[in-house]
Amino acid sequence: MAVVHRTTMQPTKLELLTEWLPTREWHAGGEARPERVGGFRLDDPAGEVGIEFMVVTDGEGDGTATHLVPLTYRGEPLDGAEHALVGTSEHGVLGKRWIYDGTHDPVLVGQLYALLTGRAQAQAQSLSDVPDLTVAVSPLTAEAAEGEADAAGAELVRVEDGPDHTDVVLRTPGAPAPLTLRVRRVLHAGTDLDPGVAGVTAEWRLPDGSSVRGVFAAEVTGLGS
Repeated sequence: MAVVHRTTMQPTKLELLTEWLPTREWHAGGEARPERVGGFRLDDPAGEVGIEFMVVTDGEGDGTATHLVPLTYRGEPLDGAEHALVGTSEHGVLGKRWIYDGTHDPVLVGQLYALLTGRAQAQAQSLSDVPDLTVAVSPLTAEAAEGEADAAGAELVRVEDGPDHTDVVLRTPGAPAPLTLRVRRVLHAGTDLDPGVAGVTAEWRLPDGSSVRGVFAAEVTGLGS
């Protein structure tokens, strides 16, 4: 179980994202002014890495976009992931934290796979040991999850950014082919998974305080070879 500390981070997550978001292919462009409007966490079984799926809005009026930003928080740099570093921040309790684009972090990818195979549960974004029951999961089929289903056995193969998504390709021991999970970077309210497609849907808040939901991540067939 991860502990959510009531403390400060300097710089804050949103300050780091203000600089980082405009460098992404899927960002709408222009100066970023992100505001957090939702998300959830996953626990790292080893208790070492913080995992958060953060939703932020950016822009104003008709130009407002909603972005999904999976993040991981580490006490040491992740080898070989310099290109995925969002930045570093001083945590009031844990000290210096290295913050990464979580789609490039094997711990987040492994736990997303665990979520889709029923071996992990979404947790409330700002509370310790409280499941987030608003997160809905359509699990992977037995065929798609064939092989070793343990998240620790899920190997991150590659990551590819698109105009509104990031494709994460992973392989599990014994599986006949790699699995591609598409993380939606630009969220749209009211979207849902196609019948028979594994994935995750969840909520975020609109400026008027109401909640909407849409697809956060989904299995992609025909890719990943």
